[in-house]
Amino acid sequence: MKKYIFGTILFSLFITSHSMAQGKQVSITIYQNNLGLVRDVREMELQAGNQEIRFTDVASLIDPTSVHFKSLTAPDQVTILEQNYEYDLVSAEKILQKYIDQAVQLFTKEGKIFDGKLLSAGGNVILEKKEGGIQSIAVANIQNMDFPKLPAGLITRPTLVWYLSSEKAGKHNMETSYLTDGIGWHAEYVALVNKDETTLDLSAWVSVNNQSGTDYENAKLKLVAGDVHRITPPPPRYLGYEERAMVKAAPSPQFEEKAFFEYHLYTLQRAATIKNNQIKQLSLFPTATTPVKKIYEYDGSKNEKKVNVKLEFINSEKNGLGLPIPAGKVRVYKSDEDQSQIFLGEDQVDHTPKDEKIRLYVGDAFDVVGERKQMSYKQLSDRAREETWQIKLRNHKKEDVEILVTEHLWGDWEVRESSHTYNKKDANTLEFLIPLKKDSEVTVKYTVLYRW
Repeated sequence: MKKYIFGTILFSLFITSHSMAQGKQVSITIYQNNLGLVRDVREMELQAGNQEIRFTDVASLIDPTSVHFKSLTAPDQVTILEQNYEYDLVSAEKILQKYIDQAVQLFTKEGKIFDGKLLSAGGNVILEKKEGGIQSIAVANIQNMDFPKLPAGLITRPTLVWYLSSEKAGKHNMETSYLTDGIGWHAEYVALVNKDETTLDLSAWVSVNNQSGTDYENAKLKLVAGDVHRITPPPPRYLGYEERAMVKAAPSPQFEEKAFFEYHLYTLQRAATIKNNQIKQLSLFPTATTPVKKIYEYDGSKNEKKVNVKLEFINSEKNGLGLPIPAGKVRVYKSDEDQSQIFLGEDQVDHTPKDEKIRLYVGDAFDVVGERKQMSYKQLSDRAREETWQIKLRNHKKEDVEILVTEHLWGDWEVRESSHTYNKKDANTLEFLIPLKKDSEVTVKYTVLYRW
């Protein structure tokens, strides 16, 4: 009789797989919506005729309907007749359930031994003793259990089982590919602003989060940036990540980037091992320096008092970038006089192609404030009314600033009167660019007519 040792209940089981691979090559393409495409090539020994092949070490979150399997050695001579995905993994609870109405032996932490027929394993373990009577043992008190063998139907690892026909006996390079949930990647960026706030150093990291249920050893890694449509996308599984905000990026590119269909593909130029339940961070591109402009923006309809501080730059080769920027979080820092980095704020960027503008909202100004009031409201008719708005801006800083004032209008409108020049950004937005000297106040006032 073989003994299985439990902590509260720990166990050790062994299972033999047939036709195990002698060699293995793995590549994985990872998407940003919690999806991975695995390609696994193994050398396997096949017999002539019909046979069963067991393929272990697959992701536990595999989509079995996406599996593609073929012989690269003789693709026309190997035919798949049937495929099964077995995922009834062994556990202490499942072993107990399988042994209902069978004889077992229990060892408690106090050294007591109980023999009998297992009647129930829900909550406490219920035994029918050999000499008669019923015994209830708390699971927490059980140290060891003895079982004659591993119950049928339980396996130690998720396994694909193929029933196939082969016309050629011998070694075959067998290619398997499948989609799996539970693995994804996202980008994080670190932006370090210089002393004068005229340039920033931008470095990029990718975080690969693997919760798919298996390791990928020495795998060829590809990342797809873009919005891939799925019929039923799974919920995000990210549980957080280890922050490496101020780690210096690799001096040379680790990834080769290229356009692929309507996405961008990043291929790591070396093999990488991605362990299950691991978050791996990799440098996406070397640190790039680009000119940056600080913008004060006041949108009083959204926040009456706060003036937003934003950093704007152009993702162009001329400005030191010109790269496809995958969507991700950007953390912004600035060096203090003692060269320590101070965190300024963070923002999320969308997928941004080259030569497009990026504007980061990093926080609100402390010494620049706004105030917005409606000064008048006149109903001119059943289909027209007139409104007058006043915006006061105050600068308590020691230097002059420039504030972009944004006003949102609706319907058919016409500005009848304005204290300052404005720009019509679009059908529903006005913008005023207001210079504001240090320790001063400026009042912007305009009247708008609405018709409907």
